[in-house]
Amino acid sequence: MAFSVSAASRAKRPNETDGKDYYFLSADEFKRRIAAGDFLEWEEVYENQFYGTLSSEIDRIHTQGKHVIFDVDVIGGMNIKRQFGEQALAIFVQPPSVEELERRLRSRSTESEESLAKRVGKATKEMAFADQFDVILVNDDLEAAKAKAVDLVRNFIA
Repeated sequence: MAFSVSAASRAKRPNETDGKDYYFLSADEFKRRIAAGDFLEWEEVYENQFYGTLSSEIDRIHTQGKHVIFDVDVIGGMNIKRQFGEQALAIFVQPPSVEELERRLRSRSTESEESLAKRVGKATKEMAFADQFDVILVNDDLEAAKAKAVDLVRNFIA
């Protein structure tokens, strides 16, 4: 298995590496590649901030003979599930509460108050779509959630 590296038009954070954390593209380049049909799925998450999965990324992973793991937002997850149907397992990873999500984001010290408010607001809206996924996995304990995710994926692949 291998993680698909998403593309993003947002600014790279100091601890991030292009091609590892995201493929960082300018908004104009992102729009050009949308028009060219280069994305499996994409979304304008915030104004002029695009995120998406390049089709070439899926090809890269399949060429290695591996299964693809996507780490995408709700709309991306639903779009991928729609395209792949029963060939995909859609897992909605949910925080134990909105308050705990906010606490976790604050502890990372990577967000301004404005971006924190946007992310918490978006997550709150996304939780309404959880029942459209195959499985809801509550991340109340990281190690337990990781073990459950591994079991879910292992059983799905088998």
